[in-house]
Amino acid sequence: MRIRATVAAVTGALALSALVIPAAQADAQSGVSLDRPSAAERFGTSPAKSTFSAAAEDFTISNLSVNANKNVVVGTTAAKTFTVSVTASHASGIADAYIDLWHGTDVDTDFDGFLPPNEEAAKCAAVNATTSNCKLTITATPGFNTEDGIGDLYANALAGNWHVTVGALSTDGEVYWNDFYKTHKVQRLSKLTVNAAPEPVKKGKTITVTGKLTRANWETRKYAGVNAQSVSLQFRKASSSTYASVKGIKSTSTGALKTTVKASVDGYHRFVYTGIATTAAVTTAGDYVDVK
Repeated sequence: MRIRATVAAVTGALALSALVIPAAQADAQSGVSLDRPSAAERFGTSPAKSTFSAAAEDFTISNLSVNANKNVVVGTTAAKTFTVSVTASHASGIADAYIDLWHGTDVDTDFDGFLPPNEEAAKCAAVNATTSNCKLTITATPGFNTEDGIGDLYANALAGNWHVTVGALSTDGEVYWNDFYKTHKVQRLSKLTVNAAPEPVKKGKTITVTGKLTRANWETRKYAGVNAQSVSLQFRKASSSTYASVKGIKSTSTGALKTTVKASVDGYHRFVYTGIATTAAVTTAGDYVDVK
């Protein structure tokens, strides 16, 4: 049978976001129906082989990669398509493989996000008679874009850790299927600016460095300031290729950043944000100041 979950009235992981999102967005979330295939449906096998069965021990699953082992980072408008891959082995060989990402705590009763593969079957390249490297692609789209919500990052609360499901089909029809193989981060894209002034400046005088930290809001499809985030000011002498940390500051409620330093030598100032589970890291280019 297919696994279907309908997000009704925004519950569980999305409860907090319901307090701040527009009514129209809440209506969209309440209509999301996430329809995942069972192992039997994906691989066309008998129901007896459609779960993580005793036959699973006959498989070797390794080298699982999601987006080249980098976080999946999505902005406000552009869909993000990334590659997922796995190496699978079975005595009879590998006929197909499956990988998806899902958000929640229980794939049967409590999941609210689903990123399925784009292909009906994986592209598998045989390494030898028993082992294949299999690849698929997945597309994540910001906002609520389709009738069923599949592939949509329709709420900010979906940012963070997602479960990764891995399935494999052997040549003789055995199935491996694990909905909790690992987790992977899906994050909101960050933007960061910097400006150091005045330029030029006399040695010993004060330089004011300002900027702004914003991140993608998947519900409004706009960027908004990020409050109370730690950002590092770094400096690189014009004669050097290496940045060194100068001080740490916090963003305001609007994402604004402001601090001061004393002018000493010509060089570049930049801000660095290391990110959090839900929000991607970002670093500005250096802003040059000529010290007289």
